[in-house]
Amino acid sequence: MVERLVTIGVFARAARVSAKALRLYDEMGVLPPAAVDAESGYRYYDPGQLERARLIAWLRRLGMPLARIREVCELPEGEAAEAVAGYWEQVLAETAARGELATFLVDYLRGRGSSIAEPAVVLGMRYAARSESGLVRTSNEDTAYAGQRLLAVADGMGGAGGDLASAAAVDALKPLQALAVPADELLGALAAAVEDADRAIGDIAAATPTGGAGTTLTALLWSGSRLALVHIGDSRAYLVRDGELFRITHDHTYVQSLVDAGKLTEAEAASHPQRALLVRALTGTGEARADLSLHRAAAGDRYVLCSDGLSAVVPEAELREALIGVADGPQEVLDALLARAYAAGAPDNVACVVADVVGLDAAAR
Repeated sequence: MVERLVTIGVFARAARVSAKALRLYDEMGVLPPAAVDAESGYRYYDPGQLERARLIAWLRRLGMPLARIREVCELPEGEAAEAVAGYWEQVLAETAARGELATFLVDYLRGRGSSIAEPAVVLGMRYAARSESGLVRTSNEDTAYAGQRLLAVADGMGGAGGDLASAAAVDALKPLQALAVPADELLGALAAAVEDADRAIGDIAAATPTGGAGTTLTALLWSGSRLALVHIGDSRAYLVRDGELFRITHDHTYVQSLVDAGKLTEAEAASHPQRALLVRALTGTGEARADLSLHRAAAGDRYVLCSDGLSAVVPEAELREALIGVADGPQEVLDALLARAYAAGAPDNVACVVADVVGLDAAAR
């Protein structure tokens, strides 16, 4: 044994971590010992490893997973700094999303004992959905779906498995249409369906030669006057209400994290070379965290779900023009939106759903 090596106990005290933590770091390949006694299996460390041990401990305090810490520790210092900054921006965005859900849950639980009156007008939905390969791609990895109680768009990725992944994500949600899900259970039902979708994508990824498959997912599930929204990735959902256009999803992209941190403007983000780099998607790993929110619908609302094949090439001003003050029905509006994507070159697959909320005669149903 080299004399300068120290025991695990001495090294643990110097690094201000536990021996148990050091054993975990070894098992995960984050910080292997400098030597291991062949007979006793006892670990010995080089004092030169202290700096890395302390960095690992700091990153652990940030909540960074060990697998990601291992990647950061292998990077040059400058790149490691950028990786840590990117991770923290992602944490802040996810914390904000969880904060929105917590606010909803607090409001819901405080008012749970009171009856929530549904509007006197019975609401229904008219809808249209379409997915096409565009002008450049030779295959279509996007999926668009619209039914009586479910609207969904998914943008697959990963080459050979992308189309299967997007279809699997939407298929996992379709059984919810046949269930009588009460309005106050919509979010839980959607969350469980997304877990099913992620498991299905894991199976697809395992069977894909490249070993990778994933998808974005943006969907709305309807019950009464309530719409539950699930969202992960950079597909989008918009709401048109009272002559105004609102984006009701937040992109889970690296560039959006830079915008959120004040490092880029929206205009700069639109032309950034990494604007399509996702920080969250369904990839079959079980680690995906989708945004969940609950919305109240009203007669006259128009909802639009689309992949970035539309939103990335058609400016929001043009979307507003095509959606607001237009008396056409969902199919005509959908056709007009895709025509604008094609006029802009349609370099990517395009998927879109348009749905109008309408009042129905309850007595006639």
